[in-house]
Amino acid sequence: MRYSGRRKVAGLRREEVAVLAGVNVDYYARLEQGREARPSTQVLDALSRALDLDPDAREHLYRLAGAAPPDLPSPVSQSVSPELRQLMDGHPHAPAFVLNRVLDILAANALADALFSPFAAAGNLARMTFLDPAGRQFYARWDWTAQATVANLRAAAGDPALPRLTAELSEGSEQFRVLWETHQVRGKTREPKQFVHPAVGPLTLTYQAFDVRGATGQQLIVYQAEPGSPSADALSLLRSVPLRIPAAGNATHRPDAGGKS
Repeated sequence: MRYSGRRKVAGLRREEVAVLAGVNVDYYARLEQGREARPSTQVLDALSRALDLDPDAREHLYRLAGAAPPDLPSPVSQSVSPELRQLMDGHPHAPAFVLNRVLDILAANALADALFSPFAAAGNLARMTFLDPAGRQFYARWDWTAQATVANLRAAAGDPALPRLTAELSEGSEQFRVLWETHQVRGKTREPKQFVHPAVGPLTLTYQAFDVRGATGQQLIVYQAEPGSPSADALSLLRSVPLRIPAAGNATHRPDAGGKS
Protein backbone atom coordinates (compact mmCIF):
# COMPACT_ATOMS: atom_id res chain seq x y z
CA MET A 1 0.00 0.00 0.00
CA ARG A 2 1.25 3.47 -0.82
CA TYR A 3 -0.49 6.44 0.80
CA SER A 4 0.36 9.31 -1.54
CA GLY A 5 -2.03 11.91 -0.13
CA ARG A 6 -0.95 14.90 1.92
CA ARG A 7 -1.10 14.41 5.67
CA LYS A 8 -4.09 16.30 7.02
CA VAL A 9 -2.36 17.24 10.28
CA ALA A 10 0.01 19.97 9.15
CA GLY A 11 3.60 19.88 10.41
CA LEU A 12 3.69 16.24 11.53
CA ARG A 13 6.82 14.35 10.62
CA ARG A 14 6.79 10.68 9.76
CA GLU A 15 8.11 9.80 13.22
CA GLU A 16 5.34 11.82 14.89
CA VAL A 17 2.63 10.11 12.86
CA ALA A 18 4.06 6.73 13.81
CA VAL A 19 4.04 7.67 17.51
CA LEU A 20 0.45 8.96 17.35
CA ALA A 21 -0.65 5.78 15.60
CA GLY A 22 1.31 3.56 17.98
CA VAL A 23 3.31 1.80 15.25
CA ASN A 24 7.01 1.31 14.60
CA VAL A 25 8.62 4.13 12.59
CA ASP A 26 10.27 1.70 10.18
CA TYR A 27 6.95 -0.10 9.68
CA TYR A 28 5.18 3.19 8.97
CA ALA A 29 7.92 4.13 6.50
CA ARG A 30 7.35 0.84 4.66
CA LEU A 31 3.63 1.63 4.52
CA GLU A 32 4.22 5.04 2.94
CA GLN A 33 6.69 3.57 0.46
CA GLY A 34 4.34 0.77 -0.57
CA ARG A 35 6.58 -1.98 0.82
CA GLU A 36 3.96 -3.22 3.31
CA ALA A 37 1.00 -4.53 1.36
CA ARG A 38 -1.45 -5.75 3.98
CA PRO A 39 -1.67 -3.63 7.14
CA SER A 40 -4.23 -4.79 9.68
CA THR A 41 -7.52 -2.98 10.20
CA GLN A 42 -6.26 -1.98 13.66
CA VAL A 43 -3.27 -0.23 12.07
CA LEU A 44 -5.49 1.46 9.47
CA ASP A 45 -7.86 2.67 12.15
CA ALA A 46 -4.96 4.03 14.21
CA LEU A 47 -3.52 5.83 11.18
CA SER A 48 -6.93 7.31 10.38
CA ARG A 49 -7.10 8.82 13.85
CA ALA A 50 -3.48 9.98 13.81
CA LEU A 51 -3.89 11.67 10.41
CA ASP A 52 -7.30 13.10 11.40
CA LEU A 53 -8.88 11.76 8.21
CA ASP A 54 -12.45 12.66 7.34
CA PRO A 55 -14.82 9.77 6.45
CA ASP A 56 -14.11 9.95 2.70
CA ALA A 57 -10.34 9.99 3.17
CA ARG A 58 -10.58 7.23 5.76
CA GLU A 59 -12.54 5.05 3.33
CA HIS A 60 -9.97 5.76 0.61
CA LEU A 61 -7.15 4.67 2.92
CA TYR A 62 -8.89 1.38 3.59
CA ARG A 63 -9.50 0.83 -0.13
CA LEU A 64 -5.83 1.45 -0.89
CA ALA A 65 -4.98 -1.28 1.61
CA GLY A 66 -7.48 -3.67 0.05
CA ALA A 67 -9.72 -3.65 3.13
CA ALA A 68 -13.33 -2.71 3.63
CA PRO A 69 -13.76 0.13 6.13
CA PRO A 70 -15.91 -0.83 9.11
CA ASP A 71 -19.17 1.00 9.51
CA LEU A 72 -18.98 4.03 11.73
CA PRO A 73 -21.93 5.21 13.79
CA SER A 74 -23.12 8.45 12.23
CA PRO A 75 -24.73 11.17 14.33
CA VAL A 76 -28.22 12.16 13.22
CA SER A 77 -28.15 15.72 11.95
CA GLN A 78 -31.11 17.97 12.78
CA SER A 79 -29.57 21.12 11.32
CA VAL A 80 -30.22 22.10 7.71
CA SER A 81 -27.32 23.86 6.03
CA PRO A 82 -27.73 27.45 4.79
CA GLU A 83 -26.77 26.27 1.30
CA LEU A 84 -29.61 23.75 1.23
CA ARG A 85 -32.07 26.35 2.50
CA GLN A 86 -30.92 28.69 -0.25
CA LEU A 87 -31.40 25.94 -2.83
CA MET A 88 -34.98 25.32 -1.70
CA ASP A 89 -35.80 29.03 -1.63
CA GLY A 90 -34.40 29.32 -5.15
CA HIS A 91 -37.23 27.11 -6.46
CA PRO A 92 -40.38 29.09 -5.59
CA HIS A 93 -42.57 27.11 -8.02
CA ALA A 94 -42.04 23.75 -6.27
CA PRO A 95 -42.84 22.83 -2.65
CA ALA A 96 -39.56 21.63 -1.13
CA PHE A 97 -38.78 20.51 2.39
CA VAL A 98 -36.24 18.47 4.35
CA LEU A 99 -37.21 15.44 6.44
CA ASN A 100 -35.29 13.40 8.96
CA ARG A 101 -35.81 9.66 9.52
CA VAL A 102 -38.77 10.12 11.86
CA LEU A 103 -40.48 12.47 9.39
CA ASP A 104 -39.78 15.75 11.19
CA ILE A 105 -39.92 18.68 8.76
CA LEU A 106 -36.58 20.33 9.47
CA ALA A 107 -36.93 23.13 6.91
CA ALA A 108 -39.33 24.13 4.14
CA ASN A 109 -39.56 26.74 1.43
CA ALA A 110 -42.44 29.20 1.19
CA LEU A 111 -44.57 27.08 -1.15
CA ALA A 112 -44.23 24.01 1.09
CA ASP A 113 -45.30 26.16 4.03
CA ALA A 114 -48.34 27.27 2.00
CA LEU A 115 -49.13 23.67 1.03
CA PHE A 116 -49.08 22.53 4.66
CA SER A 117 -50.83 25.64 6.02
CA PRO A 118 -54.10 23.81 6.89
CA PHE A 119 -52.29 22.03 9.74
CA ALA A 120 -52.06 23.46 13.23
CA ALA A 121 -48.35 22.61 13.29
CA ALA A 122 -46.56 21.43 10.16
CA GLY A 123 -43.67 19.93 12.08
CA ASN A 124 -43.89 16.15 11.61
CA LEU A 125 -45.69 14.25 8.85
CA ALA A 126 -46.78 11.44 11.18
CA ARG A 127 -48.32 13.83 13.71
CA MET A 128 -49.99 15.70 10.85
CA THR A 129 -51.48 12.45 9.51
CA PHE A 130 -52.71 10.89 12.74
CA LEU A 131 -53.09 13.62 15.35
CA ASP A 132 -54.24 16.71 13.44
CA PRO A 133 -57.93 16.67 12.36
CA ALA A 134 -56.93 18.48 9.17
CA GLY A 135 -55.11 15.37 7.99
CA ARG A 136 -58.22 13.46 6.94
CA GLN A 137 -59.39 16.32 4.75
CA PHE A 138 -55.94 17.23 3.41
CA TYR A 139 -54.87 13.73 2.34
CA ALA A 140 -57.30 12.62 -0.36
CA ARG A 141 -56.23 9.00 0.18
CA TRP A 142 -55.93 9.12 3.95
CA ASP A 143 -55.91 5.34 4.48
CA TRP A 144 -53.10 4.89 1.98
CA THR A 145 -51.17 7.83 3.44
CA ALA A 146 -51.57 6.42 6.95
CA GLN A 147 -50.21 3.02 5.92
CA ALA A 148 -47.29 4.57 4.04
CA THR A 149 -46.46 6.85 6.97
CA VAL A 150 -46.31 3.96 9.44
CA ALA A 151 -44.22 1.88 7.04
CA ASN A 152 -41.78 4.78 6.65
CA LEU A 153 -41.48 5.11 10.43
CA ARG A 154 -40.72 1.40 10.70
CA ALA A 155 -37.74 2.02 8.42
CA ALA A 156 -36.42 4.48 11.02
CA ALA A 157 -35.81 1.69 13.56
CA GLY A 158 -32.85 2.58 15.76
CA ASP A 159 -33.40 6.33 15.60
CA PRO A 160 -33.32 7.61 19.20
CA ALA A 161 -36.36 9.84 18.58
CA LEU A 162 -38.58 7.00 17.34
CA PRO A 163 -39.77 5.46 20.67
CA ARG A 164 -41.01 8.76 22.05
CA LEU A 165 -42.79 9.63 18.79
CA THR A 166 -44.48 6.23 18.46
CA ALA A 167 -45.59 6.39 22.09
CA GLU A 168 -47.20 9.78 21.44
CA LEU A 169 -48.88 8.55 18.26
CA SER A 170 -50.10 5.34 19.91
CA GLU A 171 -51.63 7.30 22.76
CA GLY A 172 -53.37 9.74 20.45
CA SER A 173 -54.51 7.51 17.57
CA GLU A 174 -56.08 4.05 17.61
CA GLN A 175 -55.52 3.82 13.85
CA PHE A 176 -51.81 4.31 14.37
CA ARG A 177 -51.70 1.59 17.05
CA VAL A 178 -53.39 -0.91 14.73
CA LEU A 179 -51.13 -0.11 11.78
CA TRP A 180 -47.97 -0.10 13.91
CA GLU A 181 -48.69 -3.70 14.92
CA THR A 182 -48.57 -4.83 11.27
CA HIS A 183 -44.77 -4.31 11.28
CA GLN A 184 -44.67 -3.26 7.62
CA VAL A 185 -41.48 -1.54 6.51
CA ARG A 186 -41.31 0.63 3.41
CA GLY A 187 -39.26 3.53 2.17
CA LYS A 188 -40.70 6.34 0.11
CA THR A 189 -42.31 5.33 -3.18
CA ARG A 190 -42.75 7.31 -6.39
CA GLU A 191 -46.56 7.18 -6.35
CA PRO A 192 -48.26 10.58 -6.90
CA LYS A 193 -49.51 12.37 -3.81
CA GLN A 194 -53.12 13.54 -3.78
CA PHE A 195 -54.06 16.46 -1.57
CA VAL A 196 -57.12 18.63 -1.04
CA HIS A 197 -56.14 22.13 0.02
CA PRO A 198 -58.98 24.28 1.40
CA ALA A 199 -57.74 27.34 -0.50
CA VAL A 200 -57.05 25.90 -3.98
CA GLY A 201 -58.78 22.51 -4.10
CA PRO A 202 -57.42 19.14 -5.29
CA LEU A 203 -53.73 18.70 -6.07
CA THR A 204 -52.00 15.69 -7.62
CA LEU A 205 -48.24 16.03 -7.21
CA THR A 206 -45.32 13.79 -8.02
CA TYR A 207 -42.11 14.07 -6.07
CA GLN A 208 -38.42 13.31 -5.92
CA ALA A 209 -36.49 12.41 -2.75
CA PHE A 210 -32.77 13.13 -2.46
CA ASP A 211 -30.45 11.99 0.33
CA VAL A 212 -28.59 15.01 1.70
CA ARG A 213 -24.87 14.31 1.52
CA GLY A 214 -23.08 15.09 4.74
CA ALA A 215 -26.28 15.19 6.80
CA THR A 216 -27.06 11.70 8.03
CA GLY A 217 -30.73 10.76 7.84
CA GLN A 218 -31.88 13.86 5.97
CA GLN A 219 -33.85 13.79 2.73
CA LEU A 220 -34.80 16.67 0.48
CA ILE A 221 -38.33 16.21 -0.87
CA VAL A 222 -39.46 18.22 -3.90
CA TYR A 223 -43.07 18.13 -5.14
CA GLN A 224 -44.08 19.08 -8.67
CA ALA A 225 -47.23 19.15 -10.78
CA GLU A 226 -47.58 18.07 -14.39
CA PRO A 227 -47.10 21.19 -16.54
CA GLY A 228 -50.35 22.61 -17.85
CA SER A 229 -52.48 20.47 -15.54
CA PRO A 230 -55.19 21.73 -13.15
CA SER A 231 -52.80 20.84 -10.33
CA ALA A 232 -50.16 23.12 -11.82
CA ASP A 233 -52.69 25.96 -11.92
CA ALA A 234 -53.70 25.24 -8.32
CA LEU A 235 -50.06 25.14 -7.21
CA SER A 236 -49.45 28.49 -8.89
CA LEU A 237 -52.50 29.94 -7.15
CA LEU A 238 -51.23 28.58 -3.83
CA ARG A 239 -48.25 30.93 -4.05
CA SER A 240 -50.59 33.88 -3.51
CA VAL A 241 -52.52 32.38 -0.59
CA PRO A 242 -51.74 34.16 2.71
CA LEU A 243 -50.08 31.83 5.18
CA ARG A 244 -51.78 31.08 8.47
CA ILE A 245 -49.41 32.04 11.28
CA PRO A 246 -49.33 29.16 13.81
CA ALA A 247 -49.69 29.82 17.51
CA ALA A 248 -46.39 30.09 19.35
CA GLY A 249 -46.99 26.81 21.17
CA ASN A 250 -47.41 24.92 17.89
CA ALA A 251 -43.99 25.86 16.58
CA THR A 252 -42.23 23.56 19.01
CA HIS A 253 -42.89 20.47 16.86
CA ARG A 254 -40.43 21.67 14.21
CA PRO A 255 -36.89 20.99 15.46
CA ASP A 256 -35.54 24.29 14.16
CA ALA A 257 -38.71 26.33 14.33
CA GLY A 258 -36.74 29.43 15.08
CA GLY A 259 -34.65 29.17 11.90
CA LYS A 260 -35.34 30.53 8.46
CA SER A 261 -37.35 28.23 6.23
